[in-house]
Amino acid sequence: MDNEVLKAIRERRSIRRFKPEQITDEELTAVLEAGTWAATGHGTQAPFIVAVQNPAQRDLLASLNAEIFGIDSDPYYGAPTLVLVFAPKDNDNNYRDGSLVLGNMMLAAHSIGLASCWINRVDRMSEREQCQQLMREWGLPEGLIGIGSLALGYASSHPRTVKPRKDGYYRVIK
Repeated sequence: MDNEVLKAIRERRSIRRFKPEQITDEELTAVLEAGTWAATGHGTQAPFIVAVQNPAQRDLLASLNAEIFGIDSDPYYGAPTLVLVFAPKDNDNNYRDGSLVLGNMMLAAHSIGLASCWINRVDRMSEREQCQQLMREWGLPEGLIGIGSLALGYASSHPRTVKPRKDGYYRVIK
């Protein structure tokens, strides 16, 4: 069985090399809207999505993430757009819901010719005062935790190989 969605799922890859040029507003909107269609527990739509294209804020976020990761390089691989997902700390489905939002956005990005890579450590970033200050500037409510983020842009290279799926990955019980 094959269709466009299944094909996109098989073909999407994490990209770690980005061109410096910014994506279009139309492309960004398409990716962000795809995130809003992710399933959420009880239909709460509790996550918040923030796209950062402001160079100073982008660099600050990359610096915070790199510090937490213990590296000197850009953990967002030079992507011109960062997309962060937050959810209420007290929501039992915060990580589940936010992860589905991020997954939808990665598939949407791939489907329109954009590259993405999931970047971790946003949970720890959101605990830092610099990030909390940005969250206030962005008009986010108090009590949120970072779930994850995406490096988003145009790929400057693509992976040459794809790992085969492991044997026994799934089971069918009838």
